[in-house]
Amino acid sequence: MRKEKVAFLENNILVMQAGGRFSLKTASESISMERGQMLLIRKNQLGEITKMPLEGEDYQTVVIRLEEAFLRAIALEEQIGPRQKYRGPANILIPGNDFMRAFFQSILPYVHHPEESITRTLGMLKVKEAVHLLLYTLPGLEALLFDFSEPYKMDLEKFMLSNFHYNVPVEKFAQLTGRSLAGFKRDFQKVFGMAPRHWLQERRLAEARHLIETKNRKPSAIYLDLGFESLSHFSHAFKKKFGKAPTEWLV
Repeated sequence: MRKEKVAFLENNILVMQAGGRFSLKTASESISMERGQMLLIRKNQLGEITKMPLEGEDYQTVVIRLEEAFLRAIALEEQIGPRQKYRGPANILIPGNDFMRAFFQSILPYVHHPEESITRTLGMLKVKEAVHLLLYTLPGLEALLFDFSEPYKMDLEKFMLSNFHYNVPVEKFAQLTGRSLAGFKRDFQKVFGMAPRHWLQERRLAEARHLIETKNRKPSAIYLDLGFESLSHFSHAFKKKFGKAPTEWLV
């Protein structure tokens, strides 16, 4: 079955596609891959992930989380550090080569037998191998993988207008904009003149009305994309705001 979910991608992640299609949509880009392909996803992103089996092929993905503590240990042990700030794309399809393909195949037995003691013993060694192969394949990734700085304090208005539709806690929005929760709420009030939760509700409802009135979109087709947890919650909030149920606005 096709499955979709919104995710807060806190760690750098290497995704290896063993079957079906994996798609990632962020505020700035959309990227998909199928069997045999690999994708490196940079940390601290919001994204919509779609998992889809293809004809004659079940969906299967191998996900390796490159957690910061582990990457710090590698950097200290091997004296690795970025020489400059990373300026490249946030999500990178990794070019195939003999080493990466062989690594891909070597991972599968550990995935298929997670209960075996050898899996626990060798698992972190395989993750370390993945890091070295990524650096061999694309040396510029050193700046991405070993960037341990906090998210810089980004333009709050621009970020929120691009990402308001993601259904994530306000705390995550604060983290992604490089602010403490208190700092985020304070800056948000200055920029938008209201509290984050109130603005998010208003912005999502305004976008819903626009899509229904001008694009003739059905409420059942848009409420999830706009960050509402259920159709009933969306309909109730919409009617309270605009005086009529969303279906009554359809032409």
